[in-house]
Amino acid sequence: MSPGHGAGDAQAAPAASWRIALAQWLGGDARTGGPARWTQGVLVLGIAAGVMAAVLSTLPDLTTEVAATLRGVMLGAWVVFVVEYALRLLTAPQTDADGQRAPWRARWRYQRSFLGCVDLAVIVPQALALVADVGADAPRFALVLALLKSARHTRSLPLIVTVLRNEGRALVSGMALMLVLMVLVAAVMYALERAAQPRAFGSIPAAMWWAIVTMATVGYGDVTPVTPLGRLFGGFTMLLGLAMFAIPAGILASGFAAELRKRDFVVTWQTVARVPLFASLDAARIAAIAQMLRPLVLPPGQVVVRQGDAADAMYFIMSGEVEVELPPQPVRLGPGEYFGEIALVRDTRRTATVITLGECRLLALSVEDFRRFVAQNPALKRDIEALAEARLARQTT
Repeated sequence: MSPGHGAGDAQAAPAASWRIALAQWLGGDARTGGPARWTQGVLVLGIAAGVMAAVLSTLPDLTTEVAATLRGVMLGAWVVFVVEYALRLLTAPQTDADGQRAPWRARWRYQRSFLGCVDLAVIVPQALALVADVGADAPRFALVLALLKSARHTRSLPLIVTVLRNEGRALVSGMALMLVLMVLVAAVMYALERAAQPRAFGSIPAAMWWAIVTMATVGYGDVTPVTPLGRLFGGFTMLLGLAMFAIPAGILASGFAAELRKRDFVVTWQTVARVPLFASLDAARIAAIAQMLRPLVLPPGQVVVRQGDAADAMYFIMSGEVEVELPPQPVRLGPGEYFGEIALVRDTRRTATVITLGECRLLALSVEDFRRFVAQNPALKRDIEALAEARLARQTT
């Protein structure tokens, strides 16, 4: 390797590590604390302040001082968004799979992504307003669009997008059915009411407004049937509308439930796979064990296991903390950790008392369920017993 090439690598390494750290601050989990928490806090504050200022600036009769303050807040939020966009563009190669090989491609992929387009759409109108007269509405509306940026900082918005994508075909079918029924309802009402109300029901397109508000059970009252048959059919249309709107609501509800179950299962699977006792198992067997877990929600100060009691289950900590009373000093366990695994392979008694420090969500794997499972897999039983014996030997040495 030539000296010049080595010097270039040495110079590139600090720059790359600096960009990696910055990318972690921008995209990290705020719950981990440190710079990521402060960075996410500034970005969320910028979104909240910018959107609030943009909304309040539309109020009539604002005083000059208040209007100037709101403009200052909007400009400050815009500066935050400009800096964020520049930093995300700079660190895009550190968050992309092939970014190190083709940095320009990683940056282009970020720019044409949904959130990348949102980032750009939020800052461009105000940038144009600084050099040209584009009016006040464009920068104001662009800041309201910053609400979409909150998808990076909340779990609910990505969940909604995932559900809509998964249930898109069913939702489109439901909406198509509603559209067909709306046209049919408008056609029937046109035939029933056009003689009595030629202005409101003089055509099928005109009657579609009544069909929309009636099927949605909004009932503005600006257009109402006056003939007996028209009123009878109007009541039937309202009942039909209730049934029709229940279809997409049911599709979304089942989609949310399925997605939440899927995510909970993935988290549970990963938790089980981290246990040394199960680390050598294949994915199917880990999934089978994960399905045997039963959830427990315990209040603060609850004794989970007591020293001297018969060991009848092992526990996985999903949220909260527990304290294991071990001499000379108690040990704290948090999310992702576990205790009581030796009970699965040995008839023993608890060697320590475990108490919850706050509200805890645990998953329990009972000895009976586990032994029933391994009894059906003799080879698996031998492997797990060997792993348990090896771990016990390490603890006693």
